[in-house]
Amino acid sequence: MKRAHNFRSESVVLNICPPSLIQSLSDSSMPKQESGKSHQTRPISKRPPSWCKYQPEEVEALVIKLAKEGNSTSRIGTILRDQYAIPLVKPMTGKTITKILKEAQLAPKIPEDLASLMKKAESLSAHYQKNRSDLHNKRALQLIEAKIHKLSRYYKREGVLPKNWKYEAKIASLA
Repeated sequence: MKRAHNFRSESVVLNICPPSLIQSLSDSSMPKQESGKSHQTRPISKRPPSWCKYQPEEVEALVIKLAKEGNSTSRIGTILRDQYAIPLVKPMTGKTITKILKEAQLAPKIPEDLASLMKKAESLSAHYQKNRSDLHNKRALQLIEAKIHKLSRYYKREGVLPKNWKYEAKIASLA
């Protein structure tokens, strides 16, 4: 009697959640994002640290100077952190690096993350043109272009990119 009861309860569980449903719940439209342990630990406090002796005007001048030297926004943040001991620009100045560059009219036309994805897609499409049988890189190019389209939709919605901005897909021209 007890066995029959256990059997029935197990079959009820199986009937509620068939394997095909479990499979479809775990699949998604985007590839799996690996969650690694290596990352920067940001300062807890939003206030500038007491040991940092730079004034906000000096930090802004450093940001503008580094931008004129041709450094990207992320590279500027890394240089300020490693060489000038400025952990974050926003608590010091009240503005982000991008906002400082916009005020000085030095900001790039395309955001840095989108530009790096486009550069990566360009190099992958050049590789794929030479190596047509490399299907792994064709798939990688498709994934990168999906990220470009997703990010460009966000930037259009936020007003960073103009509404008529369009990315011409490399994979469509290669197929």
